[in-house]
Amino acid sequence: MTVPGLMIAAPRSGSGKTTLTLGLLRALTRAGLTVGSAKCGPDYIDGAFHRVATGQSSTNLDSWAMPPALMVGLAAEIGTGCDLVICEALMGLFDGVPGPPGRTGSSADVAAALGWPVLLVLDASGQSQSAAAIVKGCATYDPRIRIAGVVLNRLGSPRHARLAGDAIAALGIPVVGTLPRSDAIALPERHLGLVQAGETGDLEQRLDAMADFVSANADIGAIRALAMAGDAQTGGTGQALKPPGQRIAVARDDAFSFLYPHILQGWRDQGAEIGFFSPLADEAPGEDADACWLPGGYPELHAGRLATASHFRDRLRRFAQGRPVHGECGGYMVLGKTLTDAQGAVHPMTGLLDVLTSFAKRKLHLGYREATLIDPTSLGPAGTRLRGHEFHYASITDQGGDAPLAMVVDAYGSEPVPTGSRRGMVSGSFFHVIAAVS
Repeated sequence: MTVPGLMIAAPRSGSGKTTLTLGLLRALTRAGLTVGSAKCGPDYIDGAFHRVATGQSSTNLDSWAMPPALMVGLAAEIGTGCDLVICEALMGLFDGVPGPPGRTGSSADVAAALGWPVLLVLDASGQSQSAAAIVKGCATYDPRIRIAGVVLNRLGSPRHARLAGDAIAALGIPVVGTLPRSDAIALPERHLGLVQAGETGDLEQRLDAMADFVSANADIGAIRALAMAGDAQTGGTGQALKPPGQRIAVARDDAFSFLYPHILQGWRDQGAEIGFFSPLADEAPGEDADACWLPGGYPELHAGRLATASHFRDRLRRFAQGRPVHGECGGYMVLGKTLTDAQGAVHPMTGLLDVLTSFAKRKLHLGYREATLIDPTSLGPAGTRLRGHEFHYASITDQGGDAPLAMVVDAYGSEPVPTGSRRGMVSGSFFHVIAAVS
């Protein structure tokens, strides 16, 4: 079985991958195709836009954090019932971290493992024929992948498009799109990336505008043909993470939205039942749940409302007396004693952990992590190794007296250091889990 697919990649960030991906997803869907989608690497936000653009589920594919069989299996799952899959790369096509071949976290690793050809988006501003040299370098740098076509972006004129396009076509690589400069279709952003899909009120109109823009300036039929020419590999197996309970209460609203779809689906595939609740609406985990999960998100933007959600706070405290509660990143902050917002106001949180966190002095914490659990928790027995990442601007101002959750290292061979907090049946850290190490 094969799943036709195409990787939308670029030599660097900011080249227009997201615009092209969303425009293609919506345009192909409007043409009557069933389109699956995926996002390379640790990114919660882009996949939510993919899902709105197509009406189909999206998933993350990560060659560093996921065992190879899991990544292949997820790609097969996302392609089931679809005509093709469009996968959006992260950063530059070859950008990753130190690791064995195929396990560096780069988008090139994913394309190579899945047999998907690459559609290269090139920001051609400030250059013309020199664009061909960049394309040639990308085409020859890694023999595992194939650059099947190029879309030129941010072109200033038809003359500009001809000079760059002719030079690239001379390499034997087709130019299937020439996008002019345009700021009219940009999506709003905030400190962790794009404003979330659910908070973008005119998202449908924006997606239609992107589809119109891409359809007017790219050959959709040719791009579809490139995807259908791929020879994707399928047949992988495995689950990312064992369920923390049979019935799992998961916080979900604008403050708690960062939970990878493959984690939720993996729990369901293992027989777990998921029930959602909204702390912002002062809801609490269901009485029938036997575990609670507080994902990351943007609690720092809603700290005042969370501080006054007394029903949520009181019922969660009662829940935690006999059942496990785990918080990731933003969820960890809410499990702590206080959260200081960007204006310096201190808001009381649930107090289930001793940690104090602050968003007042922002500092970026970013990168892959491998965590080893010190003691048994709802994440697994002592010694369980988990791979994931950190991505936040908040800082810990006082760690408090709780025991650490795990020992953590980065992808560059750092010395192990303690991370997170654990007290009774409550645990949390800034670490976002992607998959257990098999």
